[in-house]
Amino acid sequence: MPTGKVKWFDADKGFGFVAGDDGQEVYLHSSALPSSVDALKSGTRLEYGIADGRRGKQALSVRVINAAPSVARANRKPAEEMGELVQDLVTLLDNTTGQLRKGHYPKPEQSKKIAALMRRVAEDFDA
Repeated sequence: MPTGKVKWFDADKGFGFVAGDDGQEVYLHSSALPSSVDALKSGTRLEYGIADGRRGKQALSVRVINAAPSVARANRKPAEEMGELVQDLVTLLDNTTGQLRKGHYPKPEQSKKIAALMRRVAEDFDA
């Protein structure tokens, strides 16, 4: 079976293209994907069959060999540094709990600091 990498895939439109290892570009429709896969990232390695379709060569019976590496995951902070950020966030939230229990939100500048830190931690965990 031929192999290649996803050149691009648009999950909303339901199709994309595969750049085969042999240099051939192949149309990929979402119906050819395994049932557990609904979208593909560029660079994902695939194994597939080929059939002649209305638009030329078309991939069939696609099998994901390995997913494209995550750029965000490769660039995220080391675990030790994340541990410090999480501890800072926990301390900040603990200090804010008393104010909230008394019915008062923190001052706007402190609220922004809390929100920014929560976003940073969430983005690094989500990578």
